[in-house]
Amino acid sequence: MLPISPSKIAHVIIRARKFDSDFPGSGKARELRAFIENLNDDEKAALTAVMWIGRETYDASEFGEAYATAQAEATAPTEDYLLGVPMLADYLEDGLNALGISLEEAEEDIHPTV
Repeated sequence: MLPISPSKIAHVIIRARKFDSDFPGSGKARELRAFIENLNDDEKAALTAVMWIGRETYDASEFGEAYATAQAEATAPTEDYLLGVPMLADYLEDGLNALGISLEEAEEDIHPTV
């Protein structure tokens, strides 16, 4: 089980896509930065690990190793590191898919259907 809920990853993906498509200074970067900053350390490491899996730095079967590396190498604020990654949203979505979690299912937890 992931140390972060798929719905939180989906939330970051949604905000990252808005951030990528918006103009500088619009506040989207601040919203995304604040959301990541407010995650606990385990969630930040898991988010980084999922991004690395999506970027193919690690295979999905190596999640534990990626997670441990993210914890050990967290020297800069996670939000600074992740916001500096081009295609962050795509990498996170690919990472979720590699872990067998669909973005659509994760989004349902954010916006449940009535």
